[in-house]
Amino acid sequence: ERQRVEIVRALLTDPKVLILDEPTSVLTPQAVRTLFVTLRQLAATGCSILYISHKLDEIRELCTNCTVLRGGKVTGTVDPRNESNASLSRLMIGAEPPKLNHRAVSTGAVALSAQNLSIATDDPFGVSLSDIAFEVRAGEVVGIAGVSGNGQQELLAALSGESTRAPAGSIRLFGNDIARRNPRVRRAGGLHFVPEERLGRGAVPTLSLASNTLLSRASQLVGRPPLGWVSPKATAALAADIIQKFNVKAGGPQSEAKSLSGGNLQKFIVGREISAKPKVLIVSQPTWGVDVGAAAQIRGELLELRDAGCAVLVVSEELDELFEVCDRMHVIAKGRLSPSIATNEATVEKIGEWMSGLWGGVAA
Repeated sequence: ERQRVEIVRALLTDPKVLILDEPTSVLTPQAVRTLFVTLRQLAATGCSILYISHKLDEIRELCTNCTVLRGGKVTGTVDPRNESNASLSRLMIGAEPPKLNHRAVSTGAVALSAQNLSIATDDPFGVSLSDIAFEVRAGEVVGIAGVSGNGQQELLAALSGESTRAPAGSIRLFGNDIARRNPRVRRAGGLHFVPEERLGRGAVPTLSLASNTLLSRASQLVGRPPLGWVSPKATAALAADIIQKFNVKAGGPQSEAKSLSGGNLQKFIVGREISAKPKVLIVSQPTWGVDVGAAAQIRGELLELRDAGCAVLVVSEELDELFEVCDRMHVIAKGRLSPSIATNEATVEKIGEWMSGLWGGVAA
């Protein structure tokens, strides 16, 4: 909501120069098209627009000139209308992103499920959840699309254990009622979680990456009672492995989390949870702020987890991402969840319509 207010405020000032940084991350496909019409009209009146985005399709559709940065240096200036996503990717990351291997689904037992999940919000600006129902089976990726602020944060808090106000029996992990269990119990049951907010929920800003590794890997890094010693050597080694495998640009395991860029911290947090070999992984905005190469790597890792039998739930505002990695999708709107639809049967237009709260001809 804040981002949309910022866009409207900027457009209302009759700007001579307008700088937009990832403006479409919270908009429906229909709203993106409307914004692009407005931006073209502004440009036609003489306004200069600087459009910053990692969405290559948007750059190619909207922009007439494109400067590509990699590692703080300019790698090329091109007319994006004459480029392909592959050629722009080569300028951005030095190579084309790896192709995803999306094999046919062979699902197992229900790993995570919700039924009759209704929670009244205690936040004056929050969204109440109403009769949420879904299931995720072992060996599949299920996505949840939606415009920001439609109940995603409330749902994720209930699923991760940050909120334990869900009705008894409404959330089950491998058949066990976890609706009112804390995150430690859920993690012990094989559920790992990547929150949307990196600093504050995903990582403690002033702690080192090694110390932040303990946040969700304590069972592996802390000795058994009664001593329960932490092994600094093992903790630093695990953090170093994550940094190396996920190509995190950091000074090492002892670097403070707040010293990393948003994209690099995202890679570290996602890597920390993926490397735990979870049975169920819930990921919110998995590739927010990372380059196309890192995004492809993260998506590939999610598919590898799925193929290894993990149940994966992805909550994202990036429709392209959901179409790329998900086997089935839901849409959340006004605190209600749509029926699931197989990704190969879904279209951007249909999902965009559902994001407005319309499915089955009935408003959410």
